[in-house]
Amino acid sequence: MPYWKRSAIEPAPGGRTTLALDDVSMSTRKQIEAVYPLSPMQQGMLFHTLYDPESGVYFEQLACSLRGHLDRQAFERAWQETLDRHGVLRTSFAWRSVEKPVQAVHREVRLPLVEEDWRGLAAAEQASQLESYLAADRQRGFDLAKAPLIRLALMRTGEESYQFVWSHHHIVMDGWSLATLLQEMFALYDALADGRTLALPPIRPYRDYIAFLQAQDMAAAEAYWRQALAGFTTPTPLVVDHPVAQDADGRGKVAEQEIKLPARTTE
Repeated sequence: MPYWKRSAIEPAPGGRTTLALDDVSMSTRKQIEAVYPLSPMQQGMLFHTLYDPESGVYFEQLACSLRGHLDRQAFERAWQETLDRHGVLRTSFAWRSVEKPVQAVHREVRLPLVEEDWRGLAAAEQASQLESYLAADRQRGFDLAKAPLIRLALMRTGEESYQFVWSHHHIVMDGWSLATLLQEMFALYDALADGRTLALPPIRPYRDYIAFLQAQDMAAAEAYWRQALAGFTTPTPLVVDHPVAQDADGRGKVAEQEIKLPARTTE
């Protein structure tokens, strides 16, 4: 992973962002689309990941079953095109030999896809294999200096059944993005499987959000919150600060409640 001694991000006419890079080789420049600072949330995730790399606290893993005919080529291509569209999914991070950590968007990144055929295994053995893979995948984690911080696995368990595993680091994507990303990927998959060309609307790059953050007046923000919180002398207590109610045998109290919703509401 190349490192940059200095980097700068500055607004350009029309609200777009340009980047000034120093001490970057020509070959490296050709591979990098953009370099810019981290958001405060990303800075925290980077710190905790480097401080305790074995914790896996920001390692995200989604596992699910797929049923029915799967066009494997269309599936892989849809994921790759999704990666190509979103620069943040092609991002790596540099923190050594730089004054402040930066993130670099790579122009071309191949999305890793592991494929295995488990059709010859019994159901119990397939389940055991899956648990072993998930554990090893979590143990492997991600090297934040290498893009992409996302990988896939597709295990065929039957003629029309698969186990799918999608892993990524939280530093490049939050929970709110999952549904949007999956919706886009499946739209691409449907089009590719049908032989159609899908024209998706353009997206704003994540670096625009970083530029927005850097344009904020921190002094004005501090003054606002000091006024809004004037009079508060103690922090708001959290639920975790309260002792858990327990029965005589020392076990925590639990209860179940069932609510039936009409079909129209669940739709």
